Amino acid sequence: MPHSRTGEGDQKAVRGGVLRRLGEWCARHFVVVIIAWLVALVALQVVSREFGGEYSDNFSLPQAQAQKGLDVLKAHDPQAGGYSSQIVMRDDQQALTSLSSQMSTTIADLEKLPHVLSAQNPLSAPATPSGQQNVGPLSDDKKTAYITVRFDVQPSTLGDDYLNGVDTAVQPLRSAGAEVEYGGPLGELARPAADDRVSELIGFGVAVIVLLVGFGSVIAAVVPLLSALISVVGGLAILGLLAAAFTFATVSPTLATMIGLGVGIDYALFMLTRHRQNLIDGMDPVRAAGQAASTSGHAVLVSGCTVIIALAGLSASGVSFISLLGVAAAVTVVSAVVGALTLVPALLGFIGRHIDRFHVRPPVAETEAGAGDTPQGTWHRYAQRVERRPLWFLSAGVAVVVVLAIPLFSIQLGHIGDGADPTSFTDRRAYDLMADAFGPGSNGPLTVVVDQTNVPQSQRSGLASKAQQSLDKVQGAAVVTPLTPTQDGDLLVGTVYSTKSPQNATTTDLTNRLVDDTLPDVVQGTDAKGYVTGTTATQVDFRDIVASQLPVIIAVVVGLAFLIILAVFRGLLVAVKAAVLNVLSIAASYGVVVAVFQWGWGGPALGVHGKVPIESYVPMMMFAIVFGLSMDYEIFLLSRVHEAWLRTGDAEGSVAHALEITARVITCAALIMVSVFAAFIVSDNIVVKMLGLGLAVSVLIDATVVRLLMVPAVMTLLGRHAWWMPRWLDRVVPHIDAEGARAEARSASH
Repeated sequence: MPHSRTGEGDQKAVRGGVLRRLGEWCARHFVVVIIAWLVALVALQVVSREFGGEYSDNFSLPQAQAQKGLDVLKAHDPQAGGYSSQIVMRDDQQALTSLSSQMSTTIADLEKLPHVLSAQNPLSAPATPSGQQNVGPLSDDKKTAYITVRFDVQPSTLGDDYLNGVDTAVQPLRSAGAEVEYGGPLGELARPAADDRVSELIGFGVAVIVLLVGFGSVIAAVVPLLSALISVVGGLAILGLLAAAFTFATVSPTLATMIGLGVGIDYALFMLTRHRQNLIDGMDPVRAAGQAASTSGHAVLVSGCTVIIALAGLSASGVSFISLLGVAAAVTVVSAVVGALTLVPALLGFIGRHIDRFHVRPPVAETEAGAGDTPQGTWHRYAQRVERRPLWFLSAGVAVVVVLAIPLFSIQLGHIGDGADPTSFTDRRAYDLMADAFGPGSNGPLTVVVDQTNVPQSQRSGLASKAQQSLDKVQGAAVVTPLTPTQDGDLLVGTVYSTKSPQNATTTDLTNRLVDDTLPDVVQGTDAKGYVTGTTATQVDFRDIVASQLPVIIAVVVGLAFLIILAVFRGLLVAVKAAVLNVLSIAASYGVVVAVFQWGWGGPALGVHGKVPIESYVPMMMFAIVFGLSMDYEIFLLSRVHEAWLRTGDAEGSVAHALEITARVITCAALIMVSVFAAFIVSDNIVVKMLGLGLAVSVLIDATVVRLLMVPAVMTLLGRHAWWMPRWLDRVVPHIDAEGARAEARSASH
């Protein structure tokens, strides 16, 4: 057991007293607090709508070779550089060559649009050489073609109004009967705005059912949902304001909503459960709310900080795109913590003793035993069974996790292409038209740039010949266009088309082969430099950077969480156990995601077209989020175990006691969070589907297999050794009181 010093105990008393006084003040002055929240909510909404920014997937990787290649191309040939997108046409009734005048008008109007560098007329492009696969821009039957439009900015960042000009430009072709679809970034801009209301309604509906079944009280079911909703709406408004200064990804508000609702309901539920038990134990509503804030409020504060620290660990990736996703999720976690510590006590003060007035079944509190009785409920008896056969339960839990984690060993990171989107999206229709007419590789051309600026004129001809020969022989390429010099003669530029789609592993391998082997061999012995650029190459670079940083993220997040558990519970083996079991549960959730999306086991049922790779940043995001969330349940369960251990010194009895009083609320909280996450599977965004499923499975595994099988079994096997702490380490690590129990006890004694 740790040896607390008097000064440290006084500090804990102050902290416990602060939260207790905050909870009591909010409960006593509930009118002021509730009105303040509503006024702040309205004000944030107004300010966010007026001054908030837009969400965009525009990001750069300054040190990536694809970005360097793009910069070189821009410097020597501005019209060939920039960001390209395709406008794809198909006419089954007539050859597109009969629409020459309409095509010319469209090209002229496109080139007049802001930010457009050039637009290529597919009808005037050179014909494909005999014997070579046709990769466009005009198909052999003359019924499919595409216009390559180059922009000086990423098209997906231009805003919805920009599409009006594009629609006007292509109207002559549509009026003539041609189907016109937008591919690439322009198609992403044309996607319908994300609407998460269906997901939110599903999540809320399931949450209501779970709360009513689990606790019986109608009012007790409404409070967590109401406080979570208000907290998330406020957090999203703040995120909108931050978007005016930082470039947040388009998935950011959905991710923030998903996490905010999950933790917001959980935190409010933990506060509410302790409050109801306090009422049953005879406290008045104001004191009960203050006591809940002092005890469960401490756990909420520690848990929220753990989630935020885990999300902050994403900054170790060194990629701003990923770091800002962590910030977006952290914003609603902060608002959820603030809501739980202020709004929930205010609502409880407003409700008073009427919290169980309306019920659908006899309301229950933390335990199945009455106040003051020895817990002997279902969960207590279950814990005793675990105590009798801990190795059996631990083995069962490990077996389940290992089996679920098996697909992880075949994980393929990559980018989910437009081919996986719903057919209602114009970029998906453009993707299919391109693939049918010009082959799957036409959707992901690789631009090869050889910079020969520092190569003498006498050596350039030989360099060009060597480069062309090497590219023609590269494995995995369907078509390699001739290398052509830029107008200043300093660059050689060509295009390589893969035999497979952009998201296929073959295309990734081809890109890396060109970057790592082919081009270095070509420029060897010269002062030339070779690059592979374009959208697909940038995505491959992003994938490689993220994959290389994933071990760093895991180490940082696990290390920080380990230190937090160590500081809270003063047990070295407890902290090691928490880190190891959480990593195992995350590995199992990774395996499920790989099986569903990459292996295709159930992907079509979720609205995913074919097998897709795992989006490169999803494992990183999942790890940070899930590790943080799983610590919620870890802290709430272990805080009760630790509290009982400090009071009784009975290691095994403490585990049974903690399971008895937390199993119901943790189970309900987990079911709610699972339902919130799983509801986002109906989203049209494949990445959101992937995150929703992964997070739902993670929480489900963590709250069942880990929390009900493995944790009690390990704690039983460790016994009193779980709380062992070397004296030197106890002096170094700061003290954090998770549930405020010792602080309250010391505060009461003064």
